[in-house]
Amino acid sequence: MKDQVGSFLNFLAAEKGLAENTRLAYRNDLHRLADFAEQQAVKQGFEPGWDTFTRQGMLSYLLDLKERNYAATTIARKVAAARSFFGFLVDEGIIKNDPTENMESPAIGKVLPKPISISQVRRLIEQPARLATPEAKRDQAMLELLYASGMRISELVSLNTGDVDTANGFVRCMGKGRKERIIPIYPQAAELIRKYLAETRPRLAHSRSELALFLNPRGERLTRQGFWQKLKEYARAAELEDSISPHTLRHSFATHMLSGGADLRAVQELLGHANISTTQVYTHLTTEHVRRSYDKSHPRAKE
Repeated sequence: MKDQVGSFLNFLAAEKGLAENTRLAYRNDLHRLADFAEQQAVKQGFEPGWDTFTRQGMLSYLLDLKERNYAATTIARKVAAARSFFGFLVDEGIIKNDPTENMESPAIGKVLPKPISISQVRRLIEQPARLATPEAKRDQAMLELLYASGMRISELVSLNTGDVDTANGFVRCMGKGRKERIIPIYPQAAELIRKYLAETRPRLAHSRSELALFLNPRGERLTRQGFWQKLKEYARAAELEDSISPHTLRHSFATHMLSGGADLRAVQELLGHANISTTQVYTHLTTEHVRRSYDKSHPRAKE
């Protein structure tokens, strides 16, 4: 059961860009949950597995935490970790039912996303361009497309060759809940993808039957973990923080779009957010940008 926890932690690193300390907290919480679930399964005569862990099991786990006198904030954190984990298992098709569904817990404040500046984005994307390998040319196209579209890394690596229209400048991706959306991309990104398809992908492909857009050296679909590892190398080369992740480019896309005057509803649609409240978290960052501009520009603000 801890193997699935490991897969989830890899997902958090590649998709969410969570700091190492945060991932360690998730690991501790979920390993504790896994130990409890395994003990429960043995007592009930079941083969340990997340597919046999029910809502009743989750309630028993919460009761166990309370009996051990954990603070309410600690229990809330453990519930939040479990909820994220089970959501991942449902999305991956490992379990059918989420044992934390509709389970109440104290509200946890959201951490504001951390975008990077436009110049830092440019510096990051320039790193693979310094190399001449097929993998580097692929990585440059991926970074450019990621920033051009604001896609999640899982959506990016799931793209097939037919999902990008370089002539008309758009990409079709399948988001959460199997919801399809069409995202426009700027000419520079479209041109890099066109060149990748024409010149680089044929050098990586080992089979004509492989439909994946982005391939690894074995000719197979590149994984989100594989791309995340490459991104960390480029971030170090660009002298950016170690916490840079594929999700950082999604945050930066949203923040820069709103700072440039994009409509909030349009950004919501581009990001594939089901609720506008999820997108509104970026307005705080852009409001700070407006405030800095105001303080710097208004003659009375400088007195």
